[in-house]
Amino acid sequence: MIPASAGMKVNNKIMAKKVGILFGMEDTFPWAFIDKVNEMGKGEVIAEAVQIDKLQQGIDYGYHVIIDRISQSVPFYRAYLKNASLMGTAVINNPFWWSADEKFFNNCLAMELGVPVPKTVLLPSKERPDDTSETSFRNLKAPLDWEYMFDYIGFPAYMKPHDGGGWKNVYKVESADNLFECLEETGQLVMLLQEEIVFDDYYRVYCLGQKYVHIMPYEPRNEFHARYATEPKTKGAEHTKLMELITDYTLRLNKSLGYDFNTVEFAIRNGIPYAIDFCNPAPDADINSVGQENFDWIVEHSAKLAIEKAKAHKPKKNGTSWGSYVTNASTPVVSVAKKSSLKTAAQAKKTVLKKVATPAKKAVAKKAPAKTKATAVKKTAVKSKTAGKKTK
Repeated sequence: MIPASAGMKVNNKIMAKKVGILFGMEDTFPWAFIDKVNEMGKGEVIAEAVQIDKLQQGIDYGYHVIIDRISQSVPFYRAYLKNASLMGTAVINNPFWWSADEKFFNNCLAMELGVPVPKTVLLPSKERPDDTSETSFRNLKAPLDWEYMFDYIGFPAYMKPHDGGGWKNVYKVESADNLFECLEETGQLVMLLQEEIVFDDYYRVYCLGQKYVHIMPYEPRNEFHARYATEPKTKGAEHTKLMELITDYTLRLNKSLGYDFNTVEFAIRNGIPYAIDFCNPAPDADINSVGQENFDWIVEHSAKLAIEKAKAHKPKKNGTSWGSYVTNASTPVVSVAKKSSLKTAAQAKKTVLKKVATPAKKAVAKKAPAKTKATAVKKTAVKSKTAGKKTK
């Protein structure tokens, strides 16, 4: 391995800066990323799949930048990345923040940033976490105020893990009775209950380095292979204005959270973009699902970002990104959002907005189903619990 002094003169030779990518089963993006960095790096920056044969505390294993695509599922890798970050490696994404992040907090933060999100409440887990008892929940009132929550959210609604992903354990619930039936299957998971946004249009947005933005028309109701094969519903000046707003919201969220590699999904209802899902620090980048044009953008800009980070590397200096929510802890979040919006308005005009090359038939917007008001709320409360297990 290249020693920790890489990037400086060793025996009067300039050693290349080294980029690694840590990944699992995915097999198109990682290799394309490595090839692109090696092409663009011109020998000054080189890339490879991360190689680990030991992990000793406080040792620098020579990577100046690491792209993380798998540590959310492998605790050993997460520990490796935290040590690397301490040694000065720029880890994308921040393994410390990713360990603490979850969807409910992100929604709360979005509201403070002025980004519209669906109405949401958090539900305690159906089963008690391990090593807890009834007395562990003496602060939780029984029964919960189900009637208020159902009236606030409405039906149909979506219920999903507050810190999960990959469309696991996601339920569309049509009524109070249906919700209680689904809760029986959730075990120790802590669930979000969220209003349904019946959308006219939908976009998935890549954001790299908190500055490179790529907006992709997206249809989540299609099969996975066809979700990107769609076109925007708006045209002309209306479309341009919507793209600028989506760009602004995307940058606000990622700058505040500190993610350098993330996607944000927006459901458009009555011209308003609602951020539906914006905690995707290892988002899908497979060519078979995102399509060639989107894939090429992701590969090129992730390589560009990695090279920028590698060249900026300083030994022992923290090169991992921290969001403005953490770094500006003494500044009100709303003030940061206002300052951000002034900058991003100008940036939005310069952003190249690309759409999928392969057109498809325009998806017909689903008519809003009539809201079902919960008539009978169960008197027996779901046994209240707090922390749930992560879903990967």
